[in-house]
Amino acid sequence: EIFRWLRKHHADIPVHLAVNKCESSTRGEEMVLDFWQLSSKSVAPIGVSAISGTGTGELLDAVCESLPEPPTMEEQISIAEENKEKEDKELPIQVAIVGRPNVGKSSLLNGLAGTPRSIVSDFSGTTRDTIDTDVVDKNHPDREFTLIDTAGIRRRTQIKRDSKSIKGEEKKFGLEQQSIGRALQAMKRADVVVLVIDATEGATQQDFVLAERAVQEGCALVLCCNKWDLVDKDTYTMNSYTDDLRSKLRVFEWASIIYTSALTGQRITKILDASYEASVIHKKRLTTATLNAVVQEATLWKAPPAKANKKGRIYYTTQAAIRPPTFVFFCNDPKLFSDTYQRFMERQLRKNIGFDGTPIRLLWRGKSKGGGLANATGGNAKPSSKSS
Repeated sequence: EIFRWLRKHHADIPVHLAVNKCESSTRGEEMVLDFWQLSSKSVAPIGVSAISGTGTGELLDAVCESLPEPPTMEEQISIAEENKEKEDKELPIQVAIVGRPNVGKSSLLNGLAGTPRSIVSDFSGTTRDTIDTDVVDKNHPDREFTLIDTAGIRRRTQIKRDSKSIKGEEKKFGLEQQSIGRALQAMKRADVVVLVIDATEGATQQDFVLAERAVQEGCALVLCCNKWDLVDKDTYTMNSYTDDLRSKLRVFEWASIIYTSALTGQRITKILDASYEASVIHKKRLTTATLNAVVQEATLWKAPPAKANKKGRIYYTTQAAIRPPTFVFFCNDPKLFSDTYQRFMERQLRKNIGFDGTPIRLLWRGKSKGGGLANATGGNAKPSSKSS
């Protein structure tokens, strides 16, 4: 059946019929006879033995004879140019849609895709696996996205355990834990994380944990308050809600906030706009001259701290990576720069340059005892696989 399928659907591809386990010197040729019924003018059975290597030389010769001629120099240049054009073309922006169960992640995905890609239900836990969907922004056809729908992530204490565990053993985490693991893996390969928050409940501690996880993975962040149609509103509702959200998620004050309704489709296209803007800043690169000008001005406003008659000095600053933007501060002693001063420097970079929608990392590198530069340190100095 396989041989017939190959000849029917891939008639233009050379096929070789290798009959294995023909190592017997007396019965090897007899075992091949049964396969001559599948032969044709271009295909003849070849008896081989994986154990002894019998017939492998003949099989290799037949394969080499059927290989196409190597491309000429002109063809190689043409292929190289085509590959370069593919490499230069920007890949779609990877956007992971995460949040607690039943906040409307799948409904938002279906609304953005224009088709029911994900199953929507009032019961939590409907989405089990991550679902990738390619989407093109209708208002900006040059912007391509890959939206990743994920399972709802609850607090660890609320995750259901497997009831079929062996008697006497501690109950193990079951299917829900595996779904959450896939959702967390989706964050690792995403450029932007859209954290969906239930507007009727407001931001919770679990939302803070998920936003923190997105920052740890080096992703840009967009806060999406869904179910906005269910909120009783007046003239000042959105402003007061934004102030409350900023207060609860004050660490992520740089993240943009959008208010949507997956049920009515209200403002859901702003998710793509916010994700695109965050991704652009996420891979923003600055010149060393511009960066040092900002740092020098910041040090004039607030001088580096001093300890034990030793004053902190910043020699120069450079950008080491993007996605997220990572900056290395070369100084005399990183221990002299407290967390408070490091946060001040981060605020100055955001204020003067603008890094809305993306986390930034500051690495502080000092002199070693030998006079050279020691390894980078700092509260934000976590390496990222996305950095480049």
